[in-house]
Amino acid sequence: MRILGSIVLAAVLSIFVRTVQAAERPPNVVLIVADDLGWGDLGCYGNRRASTPNLDLLARQGRRLTSFHAAQPVCSASRAALLTGCYPNRLGVHGALGPGARHGIHTEEATLAEILRMRGYATGMAGKWHLGHHPPFLPMRHGFDEYLGLPYSNDMWPAHPEARPGAYPPLPLIEGGRIVDDDVTAEDQAGLTRRYTERAVRFIARNRGRPFFFYLAHTMPHVPLFAGPAFRGRTGLGLYHDVIAEIDWSVGEVMRALRENGLERDTVVVFTSDNGPWLSYGEHAGSAGPFREGKGTVWEGGVRVPFIVRWPGRLAPGVCDRFVMAIDLLPTIARLTGSPLRRRPIDGQDVWPLIAGVPGASNPHEAYAFYYGAGELQAVASGDGRWKLVLPHTFNTLGGRPGGAGGRPARYEQHRVERPELYDLQADEAERHDVARWNPDVMRRLQEAAERFREELGDSLTGRKGSGIREPGRLPG
Repeated sequence: MRILGSIVLAAVLSIFVRTVQAAERPPNVVLIVADDLGWGDLGCYGNRRASTPNLDLLARQGRRLTSFHAAQPVCSASRAALLTGCYPNRLGVHGALGPGARHGIHTEEATLAEILRMRGYATGMAGKWHLGHHPPFLPMRHGFDEYLGLPYSNDMWPAHPEARPGAYPPLPLIEGGRIVDDDVTAEDQAGLTRRYTERAVRFIARNRGRPFFFYLAHTMPHVPLFAGPAFRGRTGLGLYHDVIAEIDWSVGEVMRALRENGLERDTVVVFTSDNGPWLSYGEHAGSAGPFREGKGTVWEGGVRVPFIVRWPGRLAPGVCDRFVMAIDLLPTIARLTGSPLRRRPIDGQDVWPLIAGVPGASNPHEAYAFYYGAGELQAVASGDGRWKLVLPHTFNTLGGRPGGAGGRPARYEQHRVERPELYDLQADEAERHDVARWNPDVMRRLQEAAERFREELGDSLTGRKGSGIREPGRLPG
């Protein structure tokens, strides 16, 4: 009886230890980012023609945010914010870094991968990096254990239809820290979505026994568009929709990998886009839904993007209409995983109570800033998401004309905001009606917030250099 009792006690203790270990294990994190995907491109965001069953299912099983915003409406800057929790202006990262850039993300900046690796996570990435293509700036130097992908946008290559001859060198594919293909072809680009997806699936299976973070940063649907052979012509709606259908397939494969490895309830999955659609490309561009303008502007169509998050058993399905920005992702994930933040100041805040729909939760930000260009403060939004102050600046627009066809863009024209304008986003999400004259108190409050942003982060439109700006990493010489 004593032996039997010892065996039973040992079994009970073993189960208890495994239960405690499981409870103590922080959640895995999978972050999927599309490139130039518009708010109105998915079925779950109202596009009735979209072929996105996997993303629609993800939205039904998780939380769909309707007012999530990129920090800037352009590639490098938006990704810097997403991965560091900082306004790009603070980091000295502006615009879209090209093959000629000699700077990138500084080694002292802590990425989401770095803080999770400090917590004991395995970290991997596949896809577009775009935070500097020289060795000191690549993913393996910034918290990732492994990497496969393009160092910048896929249109920065010799076949760009709008570039002068010799403007771009051959497009490289990088694995780890070395170039494994020094001349990516159109055929290679057509296989990127599948190749990235297969890398993610293998990573999940290989690391199922420990916490992991995987960043899947799709090259598509940034132009030039390429869909794999199995997806070309599948939707009957044109190449753009075929590309979206393949990205949707990719999401389904990642979810299947989590399910088959018994990790669904242990994994936070996030899907979003780096900025709004590149409208000048017309039939090769997405939809901003009901919002004004697109990529390259701080109007809602340029910065409001899809955001879906799923964590079965821990996050109730539903819709969240609260205003949130990409700078908030890192501190929110840090809170969920118990990961330490580095000492350098960041701008984001933990917004999990907002996302989760906790009763009475309020946004910890008094206001959000929208920068663009070379450090131009172009807009400020109230933290509750109702009001948006648009400051005087020049922006690109099609002016109501259609975009281009066949992969060639239509030409933008420049319009100017001559004086500060105020929009009530709750009543006028399309930003059609300036209500500044009827809301002087709101104007004063947001202009004061703008001045605080100028003091901290600068504003090239008013000649201000902020006290909190840090230098990017730079190559010597």
